[in-house]
Amino acid sequence: MNLKHFITRRSINCLRKLNNTRILSQQTYFHRNYRTIPSSISSLLSSNPALHGILLANVPKYPKPFWDFGSRFIHTAQETVVMDSETGSEDDEDSTTNEFLSRFVWIMRKKLNEAYPGDDKNTIDGMLLFIVRKVASEIEKGGDEQTLGEGTDTSPQDFSPDLWRTVWDVSNSVLDDMQKATRKEKLKGFLQSEEVKEMYRFAGEIGIRGEMLRELRFKWAREKMEESEFYESLEKLREQDAMSRTPEESKTAERKSVGEDGDVGKVEPEVTLPKRHGKIKYKIYGLDLSSPEWADVADKVHEAEAIISPQELKPISGKCKLVTEKILSLPEHSDPAPLLAEWVELLQPSRVDWISLLDKIKEQNARLYFKIAEHVLDEESFQTNITDYSKLIDAHAKENRFEDAERILKKMNDKGLVPDIATSITVVQMYSKSGNFDKAQVAFENLIKQGFRPNAKMYNSMIMPYVNAGQPKAAEPLIRNMEARDIKPTQEIYMALLTSYAQRGDTHGAERISNMMQFAGYQPSLESHTLLIEAYAKTGQSDNARHTFDFLMKLGIEPDDRCTASMIAAYEKKNNLDKALQLLLELEKDGFKPGVATYSIIVDWLSKLLLIDEAEQVVDKIAELGETPPFKVNVSLCAMYASAGAEKKALQALSAVEAKKEQLGAEDFDRVINGLEAGGFKQEAARICKLKEAQGFASSAFR
Repeated sequence: MNLKHFITRRSINCLRKLNNTRILSQQTYFHRNYRTIPSSISSLLSSNPALHGILLANVPKYPKPFWDFGSRFIHTAQETVVMDSETGSEDDEDSTTNEFLSRFVWIMRKKLNEAYPGDDKNTIDGMLLFIVRKVASEIEKGGDEQTLGEGTDTSPQDFSPDLWRTVWDVSNSVLDDMQKATRKEKLKGFLQSEEVKEMYRFAGEIGIRGEMLRELRFKWAREKMEESEFYESLEKLREQDAMSRTPEESKTAERKSVGEDGDVGKVEPEVTLPKRHGKIKYKIYGLDLSSPEWADVADKVHEAEAIISPQELKPISGKCKLVTEKILSLPEHSDPAPLLAEWVELLQPSRVDWISLLDKIKEQNARLYFKIAEHVLDEESFQTNITDYSKLIDAHAKENRFEDAERILKKMNDKGLVPDIATSITVVQMYSKSGNFDKAQVAFENLIKQGFRPNAKMYNSMIMPYVNAGQPKAAEPLIRNMEARDIKPTQEIYMALLTSYAQRGDTHGAERISNMMQFAGYQPSLESHTLLIEAYAKTGQSDNARHTFDFLMKLGIEPDDRCTASMIAAYEKKNNLDKALQLLLELEKDGFKPGVATYSIIVDWLSKLLLIDEAEQVVDKIAELGETPPFKVNVSLCAMYASAGAEKKALQALSAVEAKKEQLGAEDFDRVINGLEAGGFKQEAARICKLKEAQGFASSAFR
């Protein structure tokens, strides 16, 4: 009989029943140690010579032993025997039967090979044929609810109980494996279900990562599969109940719906909930969330979360890992484009992958980072936005790479991206820092047109570059602009402007800034008055300087060494030595003690008068203070000794001056050269003149 009609789904269920019945009826032959099965087969079959003879005798009769099984195929350890199938497509039962026979014969062949290692393949195939036929016969009997031990004749050629147990154990293992494979494939389908995916995405959004997220996904899929199997079992129970009903029971059930008077009664309507009319309204704290506008809000929130919430990085392995290492080890001047193109092709990166790569590059090589970051701006997968341009421009500006920053800005404008406020602020600060005031002013005006209201910090970043460049007057319109916008300039800004005017000797500018400070509410201080006195001293306005000095003392502020030195320098310009000495005497009565700054001005004044002894005495007083004389003192002494013709002291002072030639200004060079010429040191004067030209100053004409 064809095995195709025996091993069906129903037959497999019968096989389960047969196996369970046989184990219960033959407990004495059950062994849990499966390692004894091959020996059991060998001993039991060999103990029955008639059965062994039949197996060996039947082998030659079946040169192709599996042809009798119709459309079945059986896998062996060495080869696969494929049988001719009937025309037409096979149904699910055929595929289940094929898989069962394939697994069963493959395992039984292995056990027979272990029990009979000396027999050839044809002999083993004959044994398998005999076993499979007997199993098929028992399955057919099992379909009629018969067992081997009950109601069947036991022939001399039948198997022993232990051999039957081995056969049923193999059958059970095959069925278990098939069931596990089926559940595994079914689980894969539930892993891709929408409900599981939604829970998986939510778990990722709240921060669950790695193995825990993977275990949760499998857990949810198993729960969904068990739920589906539960409802499927209920449907099967309903079908079985409907099939098991007899015609009489069906008629009885129908009569229950018929009235007692013989008339057909009305079927009772199903009880259902009433239908709701109108739209459902949701109100929370007075907000009507049922409005369609909230749907747009939810979509926008979802889009924002997709940008803000971090995505998972793609794993980098294999060739892609090697390419990543090559990118990280690239020299600064090499072209990264080929490696980046290969990396993109291998990984198909998203924005988070690019950011991770840039962070790694920045840690190892900051210069290479700028080069690759600029290249990444053109990558579509990076999803470049205005913030990326702004960050790169700011990074270049902080490293004083102004040309690179301008190139990034030009690339941004070429793509039609309008700089936002943050980018404009960065551009303004960059141009101000580089000294490009015209472009800084244009960028600042564009920033105001965008509706940005600059604060004191922004104005400070615009004003300080003018101050550092020696253009304090160009910064005053910004001060007035701040006042017009009701922004109070800080005292530091005023002091920076006042310092710049004082260094240039612009008394009008210094007076103007001093008055602006007082109108802004800042009280006069020792520092502000000292700067104003320095401005008067540079222009020789000793009377104005003394007026400011006296006003400072009326305010109860004691002048310090620097302020006094500035006042003495103002008298020096007019050569009013008597007034300077009188001022020093008055201050000494009030407890003032001159310091290094005051003594330095006095030495400079005495050196111009060629009062060598007096100047040396003042230098000794500086040494008594425990401090080294300033460099300006050496310039004064060199010019004095050279003009006086003191060759030894002049050359000694000249060597000290040449040792710090980078600190010499144009006036200092001229003073030393004039002193050497006056003392007749022509060669030294020529050498210092060349040194002046080497420092970038205009040459001096000397005889």
